[in-house]
This record gives sequence, C-alpha cells and structure tokens, in this order.
Amino acid sequence: MSTIVAPAEVEVQEPASDEGVEQERPWVVIVWNDPINLMSYVTLVFQKLFGFSLQKATRLMLQVHNEGKAVVSSGNREKSELDVARLHAHGLWATMQQD
Repeated sequence: MSTIVAPAEVEVQEPASDEGVEQERPWVVIVWNDPINLMSYVTLVFQKLFGFSLQKATRLMLQVHNEGKAVVSSGNREKSELDVARLHAHGLWATMQQD
C-alpha cells in the first residue's frame, strides 16, 4: 500500500496594489452648467430622475448655475453610467468620475 500525502498548504498573499481600493471607491455623477436649459427645467429633471424634493433639486440647480457644476448622485460604476445616460437623454450635460 502507498501512502497518500496531502499537498502542503500554500499561503497566498494579496497583490500589493491599490486595485481593490480603486473598485471600492464610489463614482459620482456631475451635472455641468450649460447656456441652453432653463433653471426651472433643470430643477424638474432632478426631481423626476432622482426623486429629489423641490428644495433639494433647487439647491443643486443653483449650485450648477452659480458654481458651474454639482454632484447629483453617487454609487457604483453601472449606476453612475445609467444616471449619466438618463441626464443626457433629458438634454443635460453630465459626466462621471471616481470620487
């Protein structure tokens, strides 16, 4: 009879990179000011797409108007891509970036 020997345990170390950290950082969706859309329309779009109250939608619209941009949502990459696409479909200029 031959003896069966189990293989030795191997310790696996995590890669020494920021790869995992990169994936965990949320993405933010930024709406930029444009010379075309009325402020009332931008407020309405924020309410419709994100369910914001009139007060919050107005505050974000004013931030876009006065500061040139505002973060309107955050989350994983897929959600942020969808939010940008929905904003584009409503004629707003939006981008996303990792926070």
